[in-house]
Amino acid sequence: MKLPFSMDLKNKVVVITGGTGVLGSYWADALAECGAKVAILSRNLAKAEKKAAEVAANGKTAIGVEADILNKASLRKAHEVVLEKFGPCDILINGAGGNNLKGNTTKEYMYPEDMENKNKDIVTFFDLDEQGIRSVFDANFLGVFMTSQEFAKDMVGRKGCSIINISSMNAFTPLTKIPAYSGAKAAVSNFTQWLAVHFSKVGIRVNAIAPGFFLTNQNAALLKNADGSLTERSHKILNSTPMSRFGNPEELVGAIMFLANEDAASFINGIVLPIDGGFSAYSGV
Repeated sequence: MKLPFSMDLKNKVVVITGGTGVLGSYWADALAECGAKVAILSRNLAKAEKKAAEVAANGKTAIGVEADILNKASLRKAHEVVLEKFGPCDILINGAGGNNLKGNTTKEYMYPEDMENKNKDIVTFFDLDEQGIRSVFDANFLGVFMTSQEFAKDMVGRKGCSIINISSMNAFTPLTKIPAYSGAKAAVSNFTQWLAVHFSKVGIRVNAIAPGFFLTNQNAALLKNADGSLTERSHKILNSTPMSRFGNPEELVGAIMFLANEDAASFINGIVLPIDGGFSAYSGV
């Protein structure tokens, strides 16, 4: 792949969760291209191994490792595999996450008549599913917490180690309809800052990127109609994005590389970097 700039990660071990996804696949390719040994973690071992094989086919180094980011024993086993095959982790990218439709409302605003409406297709705040909410917080926050807890052990006292989390523009200003996802990503941003301070004396930098709007499999139902046309929500987003388009997955690569680069970002710690086409800067007028 074409990289936005060159950097040397030779002999660095990178662990990526969510590395088989639309966005994470680009990060795996990019960091492997820089010379890193990349371990791609996924609950689906076949997918992880397939992605690792794609990286290897380009002459780079990668392995697929089975791991459930919400299971301590699974993470410990995955860590043992990484240590055996590559050595201690230098850079951790917590890319796994996602939303659950059971954590979404169907309407942006609630009106008094919605309390009387028995239409099962309308989901208000009062209809939100507890398990759906919990699954979103687990996948986005607890998974980051547990994976960091496992792999950051390798980083203590070693030079050039860092953690990169994936927050969202929802963390700055919550979007309508997706309270669980917005809240969970706000937790990721807060945790990123907390962990950056906590680890500051042992040499581990912790930062995050906050993507704006990128079309992925996870948000397709909200942004595209069945016929492939853009939803009303998509048009609202684009009207509120000064660059008037969605982001392309490769446009996150430069930020990931920059934050992972000790030479470029050695004094950058505890930031959440927006990558949003100007969405967060636009007031609407």
